[in-house]
Amino acid sequence: MFRFAYPYALFSLLVLVPVIYLAFRKQRGRSVAYSSINLVSDAGLEAGLWKRYGKTALRVLVLALVIVAVARPQTGQSEYTTHTEGVDILLVLDTSGSMQAQDFKPKNRLHVAKEVVKEFVGKRKHDRIGLVVFAAQAVTQCPLTLDYPVLTRLIDEVDIGMLEDGTAIGVALATAVNRLKNSQAESRVVVLLTDGQNNTGMVDPTTAAKVAAAMGIKVHTIGVGTKGRAPMPVNDPIFGKRLISVEVDLDEDTLTKIAELTDGQYFRATDREELFEIYDRIDELEKTRIESETYVEYTDRFPWFLLPALGLLTLELALGQTILRELP
Repeated sequence: MFRFAYPYALFSLLVLVPVIYLAFRKQRGRSVAYSSINLVSDAGLEAGLWKRYGKTALRVLVLALVIVAVARPQTGQSEYTTHTEGVDILLVLDTSGSMQAQDFKPKNRLHVAKEVVKEFVGKRKHDRIGLVVFAAQAVTQCPLTLDYPVLTRLIDEVDIGMLEDGTAIGVALATAVNRLKNSQAESRVVVLLTDGQNNTGMVDPTTAAKVAAAMGIKVHTIGVGTKGRAPMPVNDPIFGKRLISVEVDLDEDTLTKIAELTDGQYFRATDREELFEIYDRIDELEKTRIESETYVEYTDRFPWFLLPALGLLTLELALGQTILRELP
């Protein structure tokens, strides 16, 4: 970035260049009469065209460079200072046996949920994100981190059967809240996804939600599964692996209450597309606030012009006494 500290001085002073040039020409109009130039021809003082205008051109160039130097040319580099108020997000993912249901074709519920969660993580830039998985118990698969590649790899490792079967929603929420309780982030959020109802664990979901609300932690809840019945794979000892139709057992009332108590929102996804849309909406709801300040630090560059001007002035004085010497 280039600028002049005194641009008005530059334009006003440059007007002097043609004025001074004309003054030089007027001064050259004064002369001394000689009876014959043959008297000095041998001295090499003939007024050739390049000799007549060489000194004037050098003087005008020196003056122009000095004027540019006086205007203080500067170069600068932009610097950006960014202030972020990040969001700490705990993703809570149900891995109970019912997540094998294949109503989110062509894959089961858990497979699609993992795809959606990874896409959600990929859209965040400045937030710490962690992962809690649960069935009959809850474990922290990944603590809050900015290392999204590691988090993505750990999401890939989540699978049905890694925990004892069951649906401990209260325990899962309490685990996430415990992970966020010491967070200093401006906003703390839990996104809890399940396809069932709380049927095990020592912590009631409503109690866990009240604790979250007391700590200022917002909880968005997501219920997944088609309404009515869903195809579930089973291993039949006679017919082998096959699909049977089972009733979807989703406790929407509890999930809605959890969201309401914590100033969050409840969402229902009955297919793959809806689940992607829900996480997109949550992504919009929980944006990180970023403030940027820009400033430019300038450095004076007048020596770039002043030093050549001094050099040309020295050259003009030297040439004026040698090859550019003229008759008076």
